[in-house]
Amino acid sequence: MNLLNRRALAYVASHPMDFTVQCLKGFRANQGLLLAGAVAYYSLLSIVPLLMLVVVALSHVINQEELLLTVGRYLNWLVPGQSKPIVAEVGHFLDHRDLVGGVLVISMLFFSSLAFTVLENAMSVIFKHRVAIRRRHFLISAIMPYCYILSLGAGMLLVTLVAGSLQVLGEESVWLFGYHWSLNGVSGVLLYLLGLAGEVLVLSSIYLVMPVGRLSIWHALIGGVTAALLWEIARRILVWYFSTLSQVNVVYGSMTTAIIVMFSLEIGATLLLFGAQVISEFERVGRERPQRAAQPLTTEATQIK
Repeated sequence: MNLLNRRALAYVASHPMDFTVQCLKGFRANQGLLLAGAVAYYSLLSIVPLLMLVVVALSHVINQEELLLTVGRYLNWLVPGQSKPIVAEVGHFLDHRDLVGGVLVISMLFFSSLAFTVLENAMSVIFKHRVAIRRRHFLISAIMPYCYILSLGAGMLLVTLVAGSLQVLGEESVWLFGYHWSLNGVSGVLLYLLGLAGEVLVLSSIYLVMPVGRLSIWHALIGGVTAALLWEIARRILVWYFSTLSQVNVVYGSMTTAIIVMFSLEIGATLLLFGAQVISEFERVGRERPQRAAQPLTTEATQIK
């Protein structure tokens, strides 16, 4: 495996543009935009029930206001500029959580797992060379979303505690060389780095768990860093666009929030799957230098045409 990694790194370092074009061609051949649309749609259905489950569970051990503040801060990374309506809905649900019954909990578990199921199927298309060799047992696929939800809850608990400590740090100040230095800027930088590191870890964990077969941590980190950096660029462009040029509120009216969230999730899902495509192509060039791009998936209608 180390030999394959060195071979792949040598090829990428010596042919960066060729590797990038190869990834783009492979992503197009696997109909990545179509897969990203499916992932984004089911993520839109899953995001609110998933947040409700996680927040209700963590509200027993963390102050509700602090928890919602942390959720809103890092949810803004996923849906830039649209975290407030979602957090408000989750907070309204928390105020009436005593009325939550077993049927509602089961339905939320079902809807919160939809995105993971669709994402697993999308990963199977991108890593089709792995699926052709080995398939995952259906019981593992059934319980994996719920195990991942528990992992996300534990990660949210850790992030909330660390973010609270950093906020307290930002209120402190030190005397150095006769000057009064506030730690507010340091706290902001550390909060940003915490969010970026959490983003890379979450993406890497998806690449580590979702594809069939055993994926190395090194390859998962390659995809996670690639997707995270691309999303950081896209997120800043989205924030600038929606705050300056966009007239989506004029066109869609009361549906503005849903449209913007859907659009953001579409871009995020595209970059997530592109990161998976980078890993897939990296594995391929480690084994042999590709001579041509992968053949695109075709449907029966396409063949007839």
